[in-house]
Amino acid sequence: MKTYIGEILLFITAIIWGSGYIGMKLGLEHLTVFQVMAGRFIVATVLLCLIFHKKLKLISKSVLWKGTVLGVILFIAFTVQTIGLDYTTPSKNAFLTAVNVMIVPVIAYIIYKRRFDGFEMVAAMLAILGIGFLSLQGSMAINIGDFLSLVSAVGFAFDIFYTNMFVKTEDALALTIVQFFTASVLSIMAVILLGEVPTVVSTEGISVILYLGILCTTVAYVCQNIGMQYADPTKSALILSTEALFGTIFSVIMLDEILTVRMIIGGILILVAVIVAEVKPTYKHQKQPEKSV
Repeated sequence: MKTYIGEILLFITAIIWGSGYIGMKLGLEHLTVFQVMAGRFIVATVLLCLIFHKKLKLISKSVLWKGTVLGVILFIAFTVQTIGLDYTTPSKNAFLTAVNVMIVPVIAYIIYKRRFDGFEMVAAMLAILGIGFLSLQGSMAINIGDFLSLVSAVGFAFDIFYTNMFVKTEDALALTIVQFFTASVLSIMAVILLGEVPTVVSTEGISVILYLGILCTTVAYVCQNIGMQYADPTKSALILSTEALFGTIFSVIMLDEILTVRMIIGGILILVAVIVAEVKPTYKHQKQPEKSV
């Protein structure tokens, strides 16, 4: 029963994150990149501190510096991703960001010299092919928004990699509070330095910030943390990868985005690449008993 509850919570997370691309796109019509980011992270930090105030006692020096590292990475990743949304569509941004699944093994190879396996190589080739269909123009040039979306995927890959490392020795929610607080401070500093401190904020802008801060950041991360405690790790990754699919669905329904055949093919290839990259542990686990018989 708990497994099903965990999987449902992860699906809720994927749906919320998919809608977040629309929220950010709409938010950029009323606010600047750093105003949107400052707003969402401030709201998320305050809510987490209120709801999980007991976790504040667990913020040691170790949690503080690790959470700060994660916050800096998250700030950079969201900055590049949000700027990219100014130049591309939410659906393409969602699918290109999903490529982070293929980048994590590259980081592991660079840092720990862990070799790639066959599944990762196939997934990487499918992802590259999908990116080509999704992003390359007739002149074989890539749109600046698509390029920034890919760069943000690298940032989120580092966030995933180091989060997986740090939560093994530190409390996940305590790390998240410090991470969001760091991202809030950096976003506020960017707003001040760029002279973007708002004197008046429209109702639409406030609504977007509350939606992104409450649902897409606070609720989504809490659902993810609880869901991962009960769901199978491989299934968790596969369920969360549907974020790109939901991003496309919301983009078509709410923004009337028109999908071309090339975009659909590219999106499918990237989604298949994500599934191939994530399903390999299960496949290997199933194959091992056969060899030992």
